[in-house]
Amino acid sequence: MTEPSEHNEPMEHVEQAGHISAGDGSSVFSRLAGLLEASTLAETAKEMLHEVLSDPGTGSDASAGLRPEHRVFLESISVSGFRGIGRKARLPLNAKPGVTLVVGRNGSGKSSFAEGAETAFTGRTARLDKQRSEVWRRHWRNLHDGAEPKVEVRLAIAGDARPSTLTCTWPGDDVTAPEVELKQPGHGRRPFKDAGWERALNDYRPFLSYSDLDKVISGKPSELYDSVATILGLGELTAADERLQAVEKELTSAVKTAEAELPALVEELSALDDPRAERALTAVSRAGAPDFDELDALVTGLPDADDDRLRELRATVELAGPDLGAVGAAVDRLREAAAVFDDVRASNAEDAHQRAELLSKALDHSLRHADEDTCPVCGSDRPLDEAWAERAAEQVAALRREAATAQEARTELRDAVDAVRHLVTRVPAWLPAPLVVPWGEWAACRAVDDAGLLATRAGTAALVLADACAALREGAARELEKLDEEWRRCVTRLAAWLDRARTAHAGKPRLRQVRAARKWLKEACAELREERLRPFEEHSQRIWEELRQQGNVDLRSVRLTGSERATVRKLVMDVSVDGTEAAALGVMSQGELHSLALSLFLPRAAAPDSPFGFVVIDDPVQSMDPAKVHGLAKVLHDLGETRQVVVFTHDTRLQRAFTNQELPVTVLEVEREARSTVTVRRVTDPIGQALDDARALARTPNLPSAALTHVLPSLCRTVLERAFSEAAWLRLHRAGLTEYEAERTVTAAVRLMDIAALGLLGGPSKTAGDVYRELRRRCGPGAVDLVRQCQEGAHPTGTSMPDPLRFVRDVEAVAQTVRKLGEATR
Repeated sequence: MTEPSEHNEPMEHVEQAGHISAGDGSSVFSRLAGLLEASTLAETAKEMLHEVLSDPGTGSDASAGLRPEHRVFLESISVSGFRGIGRKARLPLNAKPGVTLVVGRNGSGKSSFAEGAETAFTGRTARLDKQRSEVWRRHWRNLHDGAEPKVEVRLAIAGDARPSTLTCTWPGDDVTAPEVELKQPGHGRRPFKDAGWERALNDYRPFLSYSDLDKVISGKPSELYDSVATILGLGELTAADERLQAVEKELTSAVKTAEAELPALVEELSALDDPRAERALTAVSRAGAPDFDELDALVTGLPDADDDRLRELRATVELAGPDLGAVGAAVDRLREAAAVFDDVRASNAEDAHQRAELLSKALDHSLRHADEDTCPVCGSDRPLDEAWAERAAEQVAALRREAATAQEARTELRDAVDAVRHLVTRVPAWLPAPLVVPWGEWAACRAVDDAGLLATRAGTAALVLADACAALREGAARELEKLDEEWRRCVTRLAAWLDRARTAHAGKPRLRQVRAARKWLKEACAELREERLRPFEEHSQRIWEELRQQGNVDLRSVRLTGSERATVRKLVMDVSVDGTEAAALGVMSQGELHSLALSLFLPRAAAPDSPFGFVVIDDPVQSMDPAKVHGLAKVLHDLGETRQVVVFTHDTRLQRAFTNQELPVTVLEVEREARSTVTVRRVTDPIGQALDDARALARTPNLPSAALTHVLPSLCRTVLERAFSEAAWLRLHRAGLTEYEAERTVTAAVRLMDIAALGLLGGPSKTAGDVYRELRRRCGPGAVDLVRQCQEGAHPTGTSMPDPLRFVRDVEAVAQTVRKLGEATR
């Protein structure tokens, strides 16, 4: 087992930060309940707050979506036909806390795994958000593989005995439009968008790329604010404020609507010479509140009338027939244009127009058929040669000058016809019976082609229809007046306003209480936000201290200014350079800014309320100096105590930083061969590291006997402890324990036999015999002797070691068998 050290401390920090840096609903609501109880708010306002502040864990939808206790880890990422990967390639991962480095040169296909997983979960990638090139967006399929692009992510979800699979395919060429399906034990197959993971992915996005780091430098302050504010656990309080705001908006809207309608109503009442209008005016203008009883009496005293008949009469009064002035002018213009055209048509001008058109067509024909030997008109042997063409062109020009008068007359006639037709209106959807025929005659004028006939019919039909409309309007107006239309219209408007005014007046006391409740909630949210931000800030500062190493920039504070609803809100990072306060973005180098971005991202990713047990980080080392790379390795190691950390990098310095500091790490190397064939090779892992150390010791010549009898068994014991711990953690995760509970359980097992019991049996054993029997069954009879030899290495007498290298090989075989126990139920 790893000895207790400073490396174990960050897990405790993260756990403590969970009550503040993540949305621990129970503590938020209990804290708020205490503040509310001690407040001086009116009881009605308190009741409102109790109504809107329901604990999200007790609602009917509490089990919907992804929750922290359903922690998700990555078992593998398989990619085919996507970006730099051709045929299917698989990236195997340990679905438990720890650090995995995925290394390889640029272009090896590493990022295709990272982007494939990110796309499967979120539908897009940070690179896509940044890269707007249409070429990149359209040419993302792999060129060397004919298979359809596909990404499969195998997931280990706490409480599920078998893994789930997230499958991402693309029906078309748009990389932003994938189809994603989730297959989960007990739920079958379903579209991923129906699984309820969207909010968790938005709040605790477990993917960090180089483009994401740039957002700290170039992103909007409000985006940084939102990324941190969402995990402070105040989301339900914001939702509660939104519910109160909706009530306030409804009540305020009712008051404003009633107040906005009142001036026009008063003006209409004032214009009526009617004692009832005077009474209504006095009632609506009363100080404090309108006299609703008086207004009710006026409204209910209105005599009954046939509403359908009233609507017909009102529609008739509003009917507008033809504009006789406009129609008369248009008809006169048409008649004049027709007369002019008739005169021109009888003159030589029209004949010139016809001849010019004929000669023009003959010229066009001669140009298209220059080799024709005969005249196309008369059939004679005289061809239309160039001499003829020249004479014809001159004749066409002269004729067209002569025909201009005819063309002008024809154009004016056409415009005059259109002007008349434009004035002819179609038959309305509803007409009084006496207007059906005359309006039909008027509308039929649009179909008349003859100019003279159109002028005659339009003039007559317009006059007949206008006279009929005028007569009907006058009759309808007289009938409406008899029906007391003016007062009726006014009192109808008054009745509608009365209902809205009564509702608005009744809601005013509640509106005052809602505003008081919102004011109190806003102040309480600000207080809680500051409380819950402190551990997040402290976690960021601890990470920054590791990353900055010998740098002279101190991160003084991280503050949220504004509020979730504010138009101006931002995340403020206060730093100092050699004790002098400064703006972070103004004084930090690129590497320092990226380190600062990690300081902000990692606490968010490690929030205990996040249901994602993994963090995928792509290319975090760029622009960092060697000291910061060593600090990054330490930060990632600390995060790996409670999270599965998968880092993609081509920079060999990060792997050396883990090795130099003797930090456990799994290293996978990605290589890309011809035709985008990508292979993944395990370079080393914590168990492999311990085996390498044991093999190196066993191969060392001239070792003191104590090194073989005591040190070598101890190294091999470490190998077995790590193998049993890995199997135990996977068992506990499948049983539904959170990673914190699983880690505590594994850490509490100090003796090798206790750890073996967890890995082999899934729980503590009363006797060593139970463990030995299971060990023999799974690993063979010699495994028990190997375990005993490893234990004897810690005794003063040590253990005999006749063949050290064989001993290491046998221990490796047992360790690998134990590791596969976790794959038995996959």
